Amino acid sequence: MLTAAQDRHVKIVELLRDEQFLAIGTLTERFQISVATARRDLGELEAEGLLRRTHGGAVSISQVGQDGTHATRAVSRQVEKAAIAAAAAEMIADGDAVLLDAGTTSLEVAKALVNRKGLTLISNGADIVAELIRGEARNVYSVGGEYSDSNRSFRGPLAEHFIRQFNVDKLILNASSIDLERGLICTASPQNASVQKAMIEVAKRVIVVADHSKFTKSSLSVTARIDDVGLIITDTGAHGMLDGVPEKTRKKFVFAN
Repeated sequence: MLTAAQDRHVKIVELLRDEQFLAIGTLTERFQISVATARRDLGELEAEGLLRRTHGGAVSISQVGQDGTHATRAVSRQVEKAAIAAAAAEMIADGDAVLLDAGTTSLEVAKALVNRKGLTLISNGADIVAELIRGEARNVYSVGGEYSDSNRSFRGPLAEHFIRQFNVDKLILNASSIDLERGLICTASPQNASVQKAMIEVAKRVIVVADHSKFTKSSLSVTARIDDVGLIITDTGAHGMLDGVPEKTRKKFVFAN
């Protein structure tokens, strides 16, 4: 027969199969245990390799070795992405040169900017460029290079060379995952990371757009440190995940309604 602690451990692992993030508060309320007991449970489960502890709770172990298909990502978390895009668009000033990283959240930002006048818009995303052209946006530049169907982007040395010819006011940067514990912004592959690093080099201000699910994953390649970007726009689902994050880091987050 299982002990009370063992029974909780089983149920916690089961919950993480359905929930992307379990907050300490959720565990204390659900199992009527103290904060210390909840933390001890998570520590023991992490030692067994069954979850990964984060600030304020735990997430399931999920390494993003490859981006999901574009079709899958395009229909996931649409409400959150639209809210994030609206918040990002408000940070773009008339006359800005804006570099849009390939990705479904950046695509939503492009839709929010397409009718804005006086912007110069640059992207390595094939679907983003198509959206801008369809909306008759002016001053559009398309980054060339090796085409990757996984996120409909152009990447590789040619893309990096092209990007480095620009000097932009704002970069809208996607992320496969954000590791709050280590302070890292990551992507699924070294090829994507190289292009994103080139984008960061030419941007005066880096704005990361990432819904809360990106905080529950781990990815292979590091793009940047959180300390090195300007802002991270996410949705309110990420609130509980920032418990315990240093105040300096918390100030970088903007929550879209």
